[in-house]
Amino acid sequence: MEIEKQYVSSSNVEAIGYHEESETLRVWFLNGTTYDYSGVGRMEFEALRDAPSVGSYLARNIKGAYPYEKSE
Repeated sequence: MEIEKQYVSSSNVEAIGYHEESETLRVWFLNGTTYDYSGVGRMEFEALRDAPSVGSYLARNIKGAYPYEKSE
């Protein structure tokens, strides 16, 4: 699945992306790992993208709330 990177200003996250049909949020971390979070709605993705701190929003609202898997 092809997901376009949207680069963000964060000390931990390089970029985020969203696949509408599958409701998949992809997060590229600065350490080189990439994770796909399933079942993330469009509004949640937009809130993450627009958050003052992407890393904090991710920790508070995404991690632990949605199933995820490491992406290749």
